[in-house]
Amino acid sequence: MKQPLNGYRVCDMTAMISGPLATMQLADQGADVIKVERPGVGDYTRLASNRRAGMSASFLNNNRNKRSIALDLKHAEGLAVLKRIAATSDVFVQNFRPGVAERIGIGEAAIREVAPDIIYVSISGFGADGPYAARPVYDPLVQALSGLASIQGGSDVARPRLVRTILPDKLTGYVAAQAITAALLARANGGGGQHIQLSMLDAVIDFLWHSDMNSQTFVGADMDQSQAASFIDLIYQTTTGYISVAVQTDAQWQALTEALETPHWRDDPRFATPADRQDNIDARLALTQERLRRASAEHWLERLTAYGVPCAPVLTRSDLVDHPQIRANGSVLETDHAIAGRLRQARPAARFSAAGEMPMRGAPPLAADTRSVLADAGYDAAAIAALIDSGAVAVADTQGNPG
Repeated sequence: MKQPLNGYRVCDMTAMISGPLATMQLADQGADVIKVERPGVGDYTRLASNRRAGMSASFLNNNRNKRSIALDLKHAEGLAVLKRIAATSDVFVQNFRPGVAERIGIGEAAIREVAPDIIYVSISGFGADGPYAARPVYDPLVQALSGLASIQGGSDVARPRLVRTILPDKLTGYVAAQAITAALLARANGGGGQHIQLSMLDAVIDFLWHSDMNSQTFVGADMDQSQAASFIDLIYQTTTGYISVAVQTDAQWQALTEALETPHWRDDPRFATPADRQDNIDARLALTQERLRRASAEHWLERLTAYGVPCAPVLTRSDLVDHPQIRANGSVLETDHAIAGRLRQARPAARFSAAGEMPMRGAPPLAADTRSVLADAGYDAAAIAALIDSGAVAVADTQGNPG
């Protein structure tokens, strides 16, 4: 059995997280992803901390199942090689700042000259137009501009907080991967190639609107967001650690009061209906915390579960890999990397019943696949040697070091 995207080729010009994560989703699903990097440097995440044998965890976790070629795009022959690779590709993905791809000769028009029906993808931070388009961007800036930091703070008048993971980067990667497969399907149905433009800012705003922007939904009746949310997380301290408890329905609320042995809460007019419980959320959560503080996490999790109350332990990163639910799901895999050694990585969340065993080729050393990629693009041994001698391309030595 084949992976869903076997037979498709992706020319990957991206670096950092959002673009590489997007293309790794495609690689994990069987696409031949050719990662094009700068000679001697490569993707900047290769230089990140938390590394072994010269390979960083950040690079390994966003670039598996890809092939790496190193091209000097300032060299005319290097640019020609890139276009030749693009001509054999179904998808071309870049995440340069708007205007940069055009300046170096790999904008949509230039690539479409050699690949008329290619899916061309531009990933940006703030968008292709507007006053912020050309500005440098990092994840915290998108969290700030999108409203995510304010939402994380709890209300419009509270101190904004950053989500402690690079959510905009990663979310954009997933949105890009879905959009690419949709564009490939449209092309297969006769729609031809098209240009996908996606910004981190738009991805986060879209993401937030489905649950966090109800106050802005009705035009002319905007709600005072400073009164709209709780300042208390659904994380509760016990005598032995932290747990999460969340109830929505009347039945769950009643079950919670039984589990906590607080049936009198059901007679409190502040908590009579779901709307009342939402309006008085801070008081409700404070009472819940006070009760849960009196016994252990183990006691409460067993009791809450027995009463059908949604609950879970709060796991640390170290706890996660050994939790029985994580193990039952097979969510985390261990594999051997030729250079970095034994690795632990997350299995792709989507599993396909008609697919074969998921490919698990470790993230490549810089320029490790230059020769094979050039051969696939139609270069013979003499032409490949000439390109290496000219400096237009670079290759890795037998230890994976770029040469």
